[in-house]
Amino acid sequence: MSDTGPSDAIEPGRQLIRVGGEQGVSLGGRLAATLQRLAWRSPLHSLRLRGRYPLKLLAVPVDPIPGHAGDGTELLEGWFRHRGVAVELAMVDFGNPATIPAALVDHIQTFGFLRDLAAAGPRERTAPIAELIVRQWLGAHGGGVTDAGWRPDHWGRRILAWGAHAPLILSSHDIVYRSAVLNALAQGARHLDRGADKAPPGLPRIAAWAGVVAAGLLIPGGDVRLAHGEAGLGKALATSVLADGGLTSRSPTAQLELVELLSQLNAVYAARRRDVPEMLSAVLARAVPALLGVTLGDGGLSSWQGGGPVSAARVAQAVTASGVRTRPLRQARDWGYQRLSAQGTLLVVDAAPPPVARLSTGGCASTLAFEMSDGPRRLIVNCGGSTGLASLPDDLTEGLRTTAAHSTLTLADTNSTALHADGSLGRGVKEVELDRQELDTGSRIDASHDGYARRHGLIHRRQLMLSSDGRELRGEDVLLPAPRRRRSGSDGFAIRFHLAPGISASVTADGQGALLRFQDGGSWQFRSRGGALAVEDSLWIDPAGRPRATCQLVLTGEVPPGGAEAGWVLRKMA
Repeated sequence: MSDTGPSDAIEPGRQLIRVGGEQGVSLGGRLAATLQRLAWRSPLHSLRLRGRYPLKLLAVPVDPIPGHAGDGTELLEGWFRHRGVAVELAMVDFGNPATIPAALVDHIQTFGFLRDLAAAGPRERTAPIAELIVRQWLGAHGGGVTDAGWRPDHWGRRILAWGAHAPLILSSHDIVYRSAVLNALAQGARHLDRGADKAPPGLPRIAAWAGVVAAGLLIPGGDVRLAHGEAGLGKALATSVLADGGLTSRSPTAQLELVELLSQLNAVYAARRRDVPEMLSAVLARAVPALLGVTLGDGGLSSWQGGGPVSAARVAQAVTASGVRTRPLRQARDWGYQRLSAQGTLLVVDAAPPPVARLSTGGCASTLAFEMSDGPRRLIVNCGGSTGLASLPDDLTEGLRTTAAHSTLTLADTNSTALHADGSLGRGVKEVELDRQELDTGSRIDASHDGYARRHGLIHRRQLMLSSDGRELRGEDVLLPAPRRRRSGSDGFAIRFHLAPGISASVTADGQGALLRFQDGGSWQFRSRGGALAVEDSLWIDPAGRPRATCQLVLTGEVPPGGAEAGWVLRKMA
């Protein structure tokens, strides 16, 4: 493993962070995408897909990401099961996309389940079911380009999966079937040669170009394709991965998938005994510490931008697969997350505007929220996200995106950034001012955002101070009149602290504090001023995608003409 990555030094001083724009995909962009899909189904594109197909692959890469043996066993018994969602194999019709649950589309269409099958038993037992599914896919999508089966990012991941698990899907003695698989693989590569750059920016485009590179390495005569793919991948990485290693979508779950994807691609280079390009190694070396920077004390991911608390085991497997040995990144100014730690107490703070609308689907209005853990136990959380997890009701999915679903301040029961029904983000936070200091007494963050300035004439400023012994977190939330903005009427505020499941909360007799107790022992005391404190119901989406009942502390108050201020402190009692 390489010991590398960005500097762990804290850069002090104030910084102004601006979001790049509020607009989503333009009408012209939507029209261009529609025309592109029509062009892919044209006779001309069909002619471009024709050509010789390989008699065999040049290598079989090792899949560096372990499969889930339990899910593989379920598939042997006739069920696709993945992260809390299940559908009977007999009910899946690749020709009818409606038969595949939305939460399973990527897993099934990219053939990510092959690694689960590989982990479930010997090849003679698992290959027949793999072959059956491939035959079904070829029957629905092998005859030409379809919207459901030929998405560029799906083809990119499919090429990686088919290459790494070729023994599972190509062990048949049926020459016609083997030829059909290899022909489809070659056609998919030709489709990506022209279509990879048409994939949405970010992780989908990176996945598509990774497929071009993998095809160039695995299919004979691929040197020209390899050079083309490496150039395209380099451009996609340069525009989608920030200087500190974080993805522009600001999603930790997407960041995890990026590390997994690039690790898979590295394995293809290793199988061909080719040197990994420097641009690929450099991105992976930055992406891993950024990923680790948004983990909590239990090793799992914190919940941001639609992503849930992915388990520590999966994070550790991805990091091991990357071969990068590094420490968590404490300050990701570009990606927008700050990590504070002291003696086993950890905070992850969202200190940036939400992602640009066109770079994110399902983005959240979470600016200045934080999550906190005490050792391996989560204490303060956000409600979580539904990306890649179990199917949840639409109203709950939308609710998880709101400011109120995060541990921060809401004003007038509105979101700091507007949320659109199509999953995109609207107007709201455009600028965040950030100042971080490392002192002898602890770590301090002073940040503010303008998400409420346009509608309510107020700036939200939050100060957080974690003591050097990790036993005290002091916070202050201030609402200040925004420059050149008029206020009308009176607004109420609510500061929410969502508690992890299993924590009991009881308000003190004076109504200004609460005692928070872990089920397995230990407690924290919460004290507040500047508002009325109450305990209310909440929920948390667990790593399996299941909603779990919990509670939240809510500090409420009114905002007079000159603004408002509320202070609070969390102290570890035992």
